Amino acid sequence: MYVKGRYKCEMSVCRDKMEEKKILCIGLVCLDIINVVDKYPEEDTDTRCVSQRWQRGGNASNTCTVLSLLGAPCAFMGSLAPGPVADFITGDFAQRGVDISAVAWQQWGETPCACCVVCPTKGSRTVVLSDTNLPDVSLEDFSKVDLSQFKWVHWEGRNAEEQVKMIERVREFNSGQEEKDRITISVEIEKTREPLYQLFPLADLVFVSKDVAQHFGFDSASAALKGFRARLRKGATLICAWAEKGADAMSPEGTILHSDAFSPEKLVDTLGAGDTFNASVIFSLSRGGSLQEALTFGCQIAGKKCGFHGYDGILN
Repeated sequence: MYVKGRYKCEMSVCRDKMEEKKILCIGLVCLDIINVVDKYPEEDTDTRCVSQRWQRGGNASNTCTVLSLLGAPCAFMGSLAPGPVADFITGDFAQRGVDISAVAWQQWGETPCACCVVCPTKGSRTVVLSDTNLPDVSLEDFSKVDLSQFKWVHWEGRNAEEQVKMIERVREFNSGQEEKDRITISVEIEKTREPLYQLFPLADLVFVSKDVAQHFGFDSASAALKGFRARLRKGATLICAWAEKGADAMSPEGTILHSDAFSPEKLVDTLGAGDTFNASVIFSLSRGGSLQEALTFGCQIAGKKCGFHGYDGILN
């Protein structure tokens, strides 16, 4: 909670990471070249930035960063191509303590790079991604992963046809396990791409973005939850964040919960705020938190993150 302008995390982050199973995040990792500007540049002009930095990016990659900072043992699975960009990325993963033993090293293609323009005065972040010809993780890659080491697997919706097969593998694994050893499945449906919508009925927890909700004609998070409910599997949870209006969640019973946003004193950097929200919700639920606690915790940490550049200040 926020107390007199300061953030207080009431959840323990001091557990030994080796005592519990990991959370696996599957999706994109890329290099983010981030330019911070005092005003958004006009087209066909030269301008100086306030600062520039390299940062490991990609939704699933960012989610791992936040999970690690919160104290959860986690692993990343995505594609990389050997080279200096991959060297930077793997070095940063190592510094964060994120397990990358499941990374799919591709024999052709290039590691993606994103050029990001962050404008604190407008509260905007503009991203231009060079999503190269690097193949996404396939079922064949995923079949090599030892699922017994994980308690949760989260997919960033990308190559949905293959991801459907990966989720089926986890379901098959779960069918032979006691309830306490079953893996929780979550997916993020962020982009307005038709193939991604087949992921709705497959997960225990679905994060659907504001962009997708608006694409379907919904004008609020609660309206989106009600509208998308029929797409879910029985017993699933649906969550939709709506920027400065906070976030809503629908429980398996159909109850809609809400958390207000927790805006920082000064808006600095919203890049990765959604990934921070997702990670914080997953962290809370994986530690036994209620859906309301997880929703509020997600909004708190995401709001905190918007008050500084990068991720390292979320626990301050």
